[in-house]
Amino acid sequence: MQRLDQLLLSQGLARSRTRAQRLIRHGRVRLADGGMPLKKPGEKFPEATRLTVDEDPEERYVSRAGLKLEALIETLGLTLAGRLVLDVGQSTGGFTDCALRFGARHVIGVEVGHDQLDPSLRNDPRVTCLEGLNARTMTGEPRLRAAFDALGATGPDLAVMDVSFISQTLILPDLADLLPSGGELLSLVKPQFELGPGGVNARGLVADPERYAEVETRLRECCTGLGVEILHWQPSPLLGGDGNREFLLHAIKR
Repeated sequence: MQRLDQLLLSQGLARSRTRAQRLIRHGRVRLADGGMPLKKPGEKFPEATRLTVDEDPEERYVSRAGLKLEALIETLGLTLAGRLVLDVGQSTGGFTDCALRFGARHVIGVEVGHDQLDPSLRNDPRVTCLEGLNARTMTGEPRLRAAFDALGATGPDLAVMDVSFISQTLILPDLADLLPSGGELLSLVKPQFELGPGGVNARGLVADPERYAEVETRLRECCTGLGVEILHWQPSPLLGGDGNREFLLHAIKR
């Protein structure tokens, strides 16, 4: 006998136990011969039990972040075909996955942590993962320079960014230096990290929604000072994992 969430993993129907549990709780898992959705991750079944998983939009990318970037790309009608993309805050690779599916020729990921990138992307020849790299000091990082050189490029055509526990205003100076004239930025803005501890309640949620405008103004002013213009700003179609409202921006280096 085996737990339902473990059974999904062993049959290759989920990327991780956490995602298996989410699929189950969302009513996406059934016995192969049909019937009602199975709802208990800990329920046990014989190992030979065959399962099916209903299509789930949140499984389209290696993380939900891919859906957020997808929404911005489709709203703007952007094409990423043939572009070299820099992914700042690569993590599990939701933005990287999305960029590749929209035609990016290669993605160079910058991540301060280690061992987070989904194996499917880590083994993809179109992906370069630079771990243990602080995005605040990217321009002076030899590994990043070497990655661009290996691809015959001086910098990215497009940057995407999804970072946590740091204000983007601390990363944008280095990012602006790396972008060429006409280079674009697509970024997921998390107000709770732009406002700091005083802007969130005990649960880590932004206490006053009126402060979202303050976040937008602060980022616009920061970008303007760096020669970068924010052309578009919109709410993300999905809340953050902690329940916070998030926003998406499109900017260009002038």
